[in-house]
Amino acid sequence: MNQIIIPVEGMTCGGCVKSVERALGAQTGVMTAKASLEQKNVTVEFDAGIIQRAQLEQAIQKAGFSVPA
Repeated sequence: MNQIIIPVEGMTCGGCVKSVERALGAQTGVMTAKASLEQKNVTVEFDAGIIQRAQLEQAIQKAGFSVPA
C-alpha cells in the first residue's frame, strides 16, 4: 500500500471535493481518496502494483480539475 499527496487546482466547494474523491475512488487499485479544499490537495492510498501516479493524475484531470507540474 502506497500513500501520496497530489496537489489539485480548481476545487472551489464541497461538491468539487466529492467529485475528486469519487473520480479517484472509481479507479482500480485505489483504496481511499481524501481531498482537502483548504489544502488544495488529495491524499490517496493505492496499490502501486495496479495503478501509478500518472493514472491518478489523469483521473483528476478527467474529472475537470488540474494537477500543477
